[in-house]
Amino acid sequence: MHVGASLKLLRMDAGLSLRDLARRIGVSSAYLSRVEHGIDPPPTAERLAAIARELDLPPALLVDAASRVSPFLNHYLETVPGASALFLEIARRRLNGHQLLRVHELIAQEFPLPEPARRAPPPGLAPLLSEERVVPRLRCAELGDALDLAAARLAPALETSATQLAVELHAAEQRASSHVGAGVAVARLHRASGPAVAALLTLSPPLAMGGGAALRVVVVLVSERSPSALALLAHVSRLAAHGLADAIATLDDPAWIVGRITELEMLR
Repeated sequence: MHVGASLKLLRMDAGLSLRDLARRIGVSSAYLSRVEHGIDPPPTAERLAAIARELDLPPALLVDAASRVSPFLNHYLETVPGASALFLEIARRRLNGHQLLRVHELIAQEFPLPEPARRAPPPGLAPLLSEERVVPRLRCAELGDALDLAAARLAPALETSATQLAVELHAAEQRASSHVGAGVAVARLHRASGPAVAALLTLSPPLAMGGGAALRVVVVLVSERSPSALALLAHVSRLAAHGLADAIATLDDPAWIVGRITELEMLR
């Protein structure tokens, strides 16, 4: 996955210039630009953690989106060799999401974290969706068609005009492409007030995006501008990196799609 596209969207939504973020993490703006455009490989886990701190995000969100292993986990595996054997047993048994959740619950019950170490999970996508705002297997000629339909589905929840929502979504897309890679686009719209809501559309056939990329899933997020909105964008990028498009693109029932996303988010 081209994680640089997600980093660019996160940086822009945080109100940071390329030069400013580069200076804060101690790299050149030319290097950061190459990463954002997919020319250079994703940064190291340590550098991703530094970027996350500047964006006020949990480092694990960016590290996971780039399919890197966190420095904390690497250090733990080096100092506690038996942990690697345990992870190997989990992998050999190919535990699925529900089974891993049972293991997670057992660990949480038997070995609770001290209070200061506990952290609220990042916001999830599934709770922001409703079946009315999920459109499976949409046929469209261009991304703008999907944005128009998403605006129509979102407008009742926001008590606003679908036409105005569509105009704002198109304007945001003109400022920066919402394509985060792995067949997923995440369009965002920040409003002064109102509830956080989301719409999701799967595209069949996929929409060609240039450079050989194919768009299969469009997520539209509407919320106030806040740290939690930034965390939600990073979280959806992480879902994309971990196979969101493959998991839902062929489903033809909105309830199944919401349920599948709920499963993917169980261990966030």
